[in-house]
Amino acid sequence: QVQLVESGGGLVQPGGSLRLSCVVSGSSFSANVMEWFRQFPGKQREWVAGISSSGDYRDSVKDRFTISRDNAKNTAYLQMNSLSPEDTAVYYCRSASPDGNSYWGNGTLVTVSS
Repeated sequence: QVQLVESGGGLVQPGGSLRLSCVVSGSSFSANVMEWFRQFPGKQREWVAGISSSGDYRDSVKDRFTISRDNAKNTAYLQMNSLSPEDTAVYYCRSASPDGNSYWGNGTLVTVSS
């Protein structure tokens, strides 16, 4: 059974930083594409960043967010800097395997507020 567990969310002031983690179990992590999504209240989930061997980002987070992975720890990360209230959302990670299956975590809430 594949499980994804996100952590690292919380309350941060504008301009602050957080690092999200996503630990994957039950899947061949190194072969999977890892992605981060976020969902604003009342909105559809949106793609934020993805990584296979290198990272890719939506325009609104480029130069502020960095996605990375540690295959030895089966963990993906999302380093978020210069956070603004507009980044407040539930953040989800997704693991997509080469056989076409994808798996989601339960999400971690990020709140940016003074």
